[in-house]
Amino acid sequence: MMSHYQEFHRPQLRPDSPSKPPELDVYMPATPPLAFMAAIEFWVRIFRRRHHFRRLFLPLLKEDDEILADIGFERTDIQWALNLPLKVDALKALEACRRERVCSNVK
Repeated sequence: MMSHYQEFHRPQLRPDSPSKPPELDVYMPATPPLAFMAAIEFWVRIFRRRHHFRRLFLPLLKEDDEILADIGFERTDIQWALNLPLKVDALKALEACRRERVCSNVK
């Protein structure tokens, strides 16, 4: 059975990466390892961002599909965003997915 609906392809997103620490002119004996500190800061920010996303969107999965459609989301897109790698911003991915759906529905 053929469907007249085109299959929706979610956008490909680039993962985030830690920022490069600043280059210091003079290193003191007590200078902390800046690359290590930047990596720790990056992963803390990543985990906080994903925790915030999960706290906002997991309760939405309990709602009906009509309510999700009213606010502009689809259950499959939220589940997809929840399973993305940690380095990918799930909120930006969900927003890109929403824009793609709107553009594909307009055509």
